[in-house]
Amino acid sequence: MGFWLDIAAFALKAALIVAAVGALAALMARLSRRDGDKGREIDVRSLNERYDQMRDEFDAEILDKKQRRARAKARKREAKARQGEDAGKRIFVLGFKGDVMASAVKNLSREIDAVLTVARPQQDEVVLRLQSPGGTVTGYGLGAAEISRLRDRGVKVTVCVDQVAASGGYMMACAADAIVAAPFAMIGSIGVVAQVPNLHRLLKKNDIDYEELTAGEFKRSVSMLGEITPAGREHFRGKIEDTHTIFKTFVAERRPGVDLAKVATGDVWLASEALGLGLVDALSTGDELLFRLKDEARLFEVRTASRRTVLQQVLSRFGLDGASAFSPLGALQARS
Repeated sequence: MGFWLDIAAFALKAALIVAAVGALAALMARLSRRDGDKGREIDVRSLNERYDQMRDEFDAEILDKKQRRARAKARKREAKARQGEDAGKRIFVLGFKGDVMASAVKNLSREIDAVLTVARPQQDEVVLRLQSPGGTVTGYGLGAAEISRLRDRGVKVTVCVDQVAASGGYMMACAADAIVAAPFAMIGSIGVVAQVPNLHRLLKKNDIDYEELTAGEFKRSVSMLGEITPAGREHFRGKIEDTHTIFKTFVAERRPGVDLAKVATGDVWLASEALGLGLVDALSTGDELLFRLKDEARLFEVRTASRRTVLQQVLSRFGLDGASAFSPLGALQARS
C-alpha cells in the first residue's frame, strides 16, 4: 500500500508542477500580446560613432601606446574644430526590404515621419537602402508616394540598390533624386503582370454549377471560377495596359533621360548595363557610398524597432530571450 501511495504522491506533484508551468507560460504569453499591441518605436543610431568604434578597436591592436596617445590627441583637436558641426549636413539612412505586398511601407512611412520632424530643407539628405523584386501596384505606388514626401519638402533622397530594384521596386527607386546601384544588381522590369488561374472548365467537366451575380458590366471581368468572356478578357487587358502607361509616365517624369521604347519592355538589366540606359546614376554598393559620406556629413541610421514586451524584459534579466525560452533547445541556446 505504501508503494502505491508514493506513486500517487509523485504523480500529484508532477501534475502540480506541469499546471504551474503551464499557467506561468499562459500569463507570459498574455503579457506579451498585451504589450505587443502598444506598437513600435523609432530607433536612431549614429553611424559615424560605429565607424569610429571600428577604427578604435583596430588602433588598440595595431598601434603602440605612444602612437595611440598621439592619435587620441589628434582626434580631440579634430573634434574641437568641429564644434559647430550642428550646422553641417546630416544624412538619415533608411532601409526597405520589399515583399509582394510591400508590407514594409508601413514602417517606412513611420520612419519618414520621424525624419521630417527634424530634417532641414535643402541641407539634410536621406539615403534609402532598397531591395525589392516588386509586387502589388497599390503597395508600391504608396511606397513611391511616401518617398515623394521627402522631395516635396526639400529633402534630397538617394536610393541605394545592392541586389534588386525591379518592377514596383524600381518605381519606388524612381521617386528619389538619384539611384546608386551595385554593378551586379538587377534593375528595371518596367512592366505589369496579372495572373489569374481559371477553374471554370474543370467545374463544368465535373457538372459543378457556379454562379456569380454582379451589377455593372465589368464588375468582375475576370474571375477564378466563372467563365472568362472575350469582352471580359479584353477589358482586363486594357486595365493592365493603362497601369503600364501610368508606370511609364512616372518613370519619364522622374528620369527624363531614359528612352522608354528601350527600357519599358518589362526586361531587366544588370546595373552596369542600366547605367548606360539612364536607369541608374552611379555604380556603388550602399556600404561604399556611406563610407565615403561619413567624412562630409553626420550619418544617422533610422529604423523601426519592436518595443520590448514585459516577457522579453523579464527573460532578459536571466540572459534569455523570448525565442529561446520556449524552445526545446532553449537552455542550450541561452548558453551557447
